[in-house]
Amino acid sequence: MTLPVGAAVVLGRRTRVAGGGSALLGGTPTRLMRLTPRARALLDGRTLRVTSDAAALLADRLLESGMAEPVVDTLPPPDDARCTYVVPVRDRPGALDRLLTSIGDGQEVIVVDDASRDGAAIAIVAVRHGARVVRLEVNRGPGGARNAGIAAATTPFVVLVDSDIVLEPDTVPTLLRHFADPRVAMAAPRIAGLGDRSSWLGRYEDTRSSLDLGPHPAALRPRSPFAWVSTACVVARRAALADGFDGDLRVGEDVDLGWRLFDAGWRIRYEPSVLARHEHREAPLDWFMRKVVYGSAAHGLAERHPENIAPAAFAPWAVVVVLALLAQRRWSAPVAAAASLVTAGRIAQRLRPVDGALRQGLVLTANGVVAAVAQTMSLLLRHWWPVSLLACLVSRRARRAVAAAAVADVLLEYRRDAAHLDPVRFALARRLDDVAYGAGVWTSALRARSLASLKPAVVRSAGDAGHRR
Repeated sequence: MTLPVGAAVVLGRRTRVAGGGSALLGGTPTRLMRLTPRARALLDGRTLRVTSDAAALLADRLLESGMAEPVVDTLPPPDDARCTYVVPVRDRPGALDRLLTSIGDGQEVIVVDDASRDGAAIAIVAVRHGARVVRLEVNRGPGGARNAGIAAATTPFVVLVDSDIVLEPDTVPTLLRHFADPRVAMAAPRIAGLGDRSSWLGRYEDTRSSLDLGPHPAALRPRSPFAWVSTACVVARRAALADGFDGDLRVGEDVDLGWRLFDAGWRIRYEPSVLARHEHREAPLDWFMRKVVYGSAAHGLAERHPENIAPAAFAPWAVVVVLALLAQRRWSAPVAAAASLVTAGRIAQRLRPVDGALRQGLVLTANGVVAAVAQTMSLLLRHWWPVSLLACLVSRRARRAVAAAAVADVLLEYRRDAAHLDPVRFALARRLDDVAYGAGVWTSALRARSLASLKPAVVRSAGDAGHRR
């Protein structure tokens, strides 16, 4: 089962063409793919168009390794593109009306009323838009409500969309194209804010929302920079959702579903060229508590997916680099540099006889150092902040490390994302975001009397290390 003739894939932005075109370096985890002369001839620059069985097999291999992304405009829509919109809702009739208006007329829509206090108001809105209502007498949470809607659907595809979303006209048709790949189970758009925010927290959310996965297309892969996808808005192949969401999870159910689908051999695509608009929370207490709730998902996921939940993942050599830098001794920089150079040499040795093997080894090692430092900053400021705070009370080195991490985080993130918010309020929002999320992680861990969700992982390959949610 491969992409159809006429489809095209393009090498990802982090995939390097090495050895004069004889090999590709990239993917998740990072690997070297040597190309035969026949395979090299199939590539037109960084694009591969499916024109034969051989091209289809190479395209599939590039997608599976994470070295390439499909060109969505070249993918045909499914032969049977019928879909049912499944909308879980509890109260919020005004938001539901806004969503159903954006979906438009003539669509199959199932509104799952998850035990609303005013079920009549939900029913009135749904009927006015021609939607079918499935009423749950006991609140089941978002996962259970979606399961009820999926069970009631009969079309090949379902669009799972929350009531606080506004859909754009091209979002669902574009996402449906990804199902030209028979291994795709779900496709998700980029989730952006509604815009026109007056509050500073609203403007922060518009640039740093937990639901916004950024501007670059990707495929979900646990323990990678793109490790999860929100089901606030996704298109899914109904047959792939036979087991549905874990009804026992009230938060993190989308992460769990994505990881189970990945383990079953399915692909999940993220397509940022199309948008779903989300009504972000911006009232301070409401916003803060939502971040706490997101963090509280950690332990439930640790019980189900202990191999994927680590808040950071380091290669052994990166552990040496990070510990040396945290020690803040005269020998710290030389030890970190030596570990990095040895690693670069080992990578270069594995890349030979590709031309420029040493340069590629140095680049990959430098990227690994940056990733390790970034993850350490996240641990200090986000996941481990209670420990960092206690350490700062007794250690000057801890205070320097935390201060440096906080300043570097704001400088890097503000320059990239915060065009409509001054640096001071951006910095405050960043720290509150981290405190809230970390509080949720620690609360769930202490309640369960387990620190599994707080333990970083040591991995054998540097390519396995990546940022976490």
